[in-house]
Amino acid sequence: MESASEMVAFPLLPTPIESNYRACTIPYRFPSDNPRKATPSELLWIDIFLNSIPSFKKRAESDPTVPDANIKAGIFAQRYAEILEDFKKDPESHGGPPDGILLCRLREQVLRELGFRDIFKKVKDEENAKAISLFAKVIHLSDAIEDEGKRLENLVRGIFAGNIFDLGSAQLAEVFSKDGMSFLASYQNLVPRPWVIDDLDIFKLKWSKKPWKKAIIFVDNSGADIILGILPFARELLRQGTQVVLAANDLPSINDVTYPELVEIISKLKDEHGQLMGVDTSNLLIANSGNDLPAIDLTRVSQELAYLASDVDLVMLEGMGRGILTNLYAQFKCDSLKIG
Repeated sequence: MESASEMVAFPLLPTPIESNYRACTIPYRFPSDNPRKATPSELLWIDIFLNSIPSFKKRAESDPTVPDANIKAGIFAQRYAEILEDFKKDPESHGGPPDGILLCRLREQVLRELGFRDIFKKVKDEENAKAISLFAKVIHLSDAIEDEGKRLENLVRGIFAGNIFDLGSAQLAEVFSKDGMSFLASYQNLVPRPWVIDDLDIFKLKWSKKPWKKAIIFVDNSGADIILGILPFARELLRQGTQVVLAANDLPSINDVTYPELVEIISKLKDEHGQLMGVDTSNLLIANSGNDLPAIDLTRVSQELAYLASDVDLVMLEGMGRGILTNLYAQFKCDSLKIG
């Protein structure tokens, strides 16, 4: 079921939106390219999506909610591969030319047409339970850092470590199926600074002035990502008096956390006084973004989210799909942070 209410543009995009905003970061083609011939970038990205088919097929085969899942998973793999091969021959087929959002949307469409609503549900539930059991430990380690700048850097590194739990990537899905994924090991193995894009010092300086009254965070994956990465960071924002809106997907897509799942996670983490490890959560809101993909086009968000965003002064887009492959260069009417 798609969201019933009409989608609207995110109100913090500069206007006119048509000339100021493009969702996809990497242009797969330019106006001068032959519309009937796939570009090198299109071919490269089509292959990336082709390479991810086996891991999606494997998840679909073991979906207990779908009768004949094994057969239908095979049909999914064949249909989606055919669509991708069609794009190589004719980029204008299937509503093309293709970009990251269209390639994701078509994959979801094929899965849903075959009855697959949430092929990553089992792994999401397992990873959420694991991460919930580690939440208190991660918070204690963070709260023990007295220096505010060092504590913030620790929280940012925690977001990176959690964000590695991304089963949309064929390589990461393979690593995960072999060895699982340890949050603490990921944290210790992060590449040293400076990172490829590294504005941490600017962010630290801004943070020290406590400028934000209300922040919106577009969240990404289940498990360690949301629970051990984003929530400790959001809790720190709450501690300094910022109201926080967590925006999660409407419908399942890969292992991204959905709005109903996030509501459940937060209720499990709160104590009997409604606190998150000693921090009041009356200023923590959870919103349905209206999105149903691992990437996001901010010209299409739920009316609820648009309403909550009208007085936001910090927009944070987390993860590969929302903060890098889409929206890396997006400008807003307020401060923004892209992290992944």
